[in-house]
Amino acid sequence: MSKKERQKREATILDAIIPIAITVAILMYAILVLEADVHIPLVLGSIITALVAIYRLGYTWDEMEKGFLETIDATMQAIIILGIIGMIIGTWILGGIVPTLIFYGLKILSPSFFLIASMLLCSVVSLATGSSWTTAGTVGIALMGVAAGLGVPGPMAAGAIISGAYFGDKMSPLSDTTNLAPAIAGSTLFDHIKHMIYTTGTSYAIALVAFGIMGAQFAGKALDVAAINEILDTMAENFVINPLLLIVPIIVIVAVAMKMPAVPGLMMGTILGGMAAMLFQGASFGDVVDSMHYGIVSETGNEMLDELLTRGGLDSMMWTISLILCALTFGGMLEKAGLLDALGKKILGFAKSTGSLVTVTIITAIFTNALAGDQYLAIVLPGRMYKDEFHKRGLAPRNLSRCLEDAGTMTSSLFPWNTCGAAMSGYLGIPTFSYVPYAILNLTSPIVSIIFGYANITMMKLEDDPSAPEYKGKQATA
Repeated sequence: MSKKERQKREATILDAIIPIAITVAILMYAILVLEADVHIPLVLGSIITALVAIYRLGYTWDEMEKGFLETIDATMQAIIILGIIGMIIGTWILGGIVPTLIFYGLKILSPSFFLIASMLLCSVVSLATGSSWTTAGTVGIALMGVAAGLGVPGPMAAGAIISGAYFGDKMSPLSDTTNLAPAIAGSTLFDHIKHMIYTTGTSYAIALVAFGIMGAQFAGKALDVAAINEILDTMAENFVINPLLLIVPIIVIVAVAMKMPAVPGLMMGTILGGMAAMLFQGASFGDVVDSMHYGIVSETGNEMLDELLTRGGLDSMMWTISLILCALTFGGMLEKAGLLDALGKKILGFAKSTGSLVTVTIITAIFTNALAGDQYLAIVLPGRMYKDEFHKRGLAPRNLSRCLEDAGTMTSSLFPWNTCGAAMSGYLGIPTFSYVPYAILNLTSPIVSIIFGYANITMMKLEDDPSAPEYKGKQATA
């Protein structure tokens, strides 16, 4: 054992507060005063965290570097998927797939039902694929175009899309977070999903009512028929609109739903988009390669349509990917030094009842999403911290796994420096803080979970859980 290792000590609440408070202050100053991006504040936060870990806690730089590299490595697949989605967007616009989806969407959907229809459609797609990112990066982009044509505000439309996308991300057995949460908590996958129906179903109903009320303001509102017709005509002039192009997104959704791995499934979507561009739109192979790398710069002559269709490409995702790397570096250092764990233990002292234990778990997951910038850490860290406490209080593991998803999964898209918030903003073209007030399902899920905890609604006891060893032992001695 080295001298450094002998001098290492466990982090205290003061050790945790120093880098967290300073980083939050820098972030707020950068966002509110300087109106700057959050990348450099997160880098500065990482430096401060490293200094605290090395000079106060006795860690070495090699240990801290290993910590954040392990965190980045754990989410590398998500980063790769982000780049592939950028390529998909480019080829799907060039291939006329996104314009075709927008074209038919404008003909079918009405403003008053658009928000509910968008949430329902995205819910179905994300349930089938298990991915909020795939849903928002494909169907979501087309729905944003329809919203623009119908006069529905972009942030409102993004909120409905994200609410639907995260419903499936949370409830689908194909979702990585839906599998991760019960694995961390000690529950089983389908027990976990069944237990989430209570809180998620309540939140979903609230969201549908809210979007129905929001949509009602557009009822009877005269559509700008001339503007819509201009958009339709412009798309028809610049793209070959053909219902056969709808086969491409259907193939991708079915492939992922049939458990094809996400990376090859999405790459297949990129290739099919490129083939559609050459077969239907007369694009060259060089055009396809350019769209994959640099995206599309639309020059149709219609200002709104050009703004909507100027996007995509691997390069377009580099800002988001760099943000994710900065956030994961900061979060990985906080975890490696035990600073988040120290904070969680202090918070646990306030959990005197079942309701307060649920509240502490929810708050910790949200706090981790905000600080560590990654939904996986927001599930893993609170799960590790509070698993034993749930067991000591006789609560079934599925209660903990439900809390982890109600907060860890659902609030990840509400912070612009979180991997999910950055992805949603990048896909939909709406700043994170602009769509947050309308992401109803994501906002209500943790609140409903806390209410259920205090009211002791569906909080299963350990002795009543057939999946728990205690239950099996009880049955054997009965």
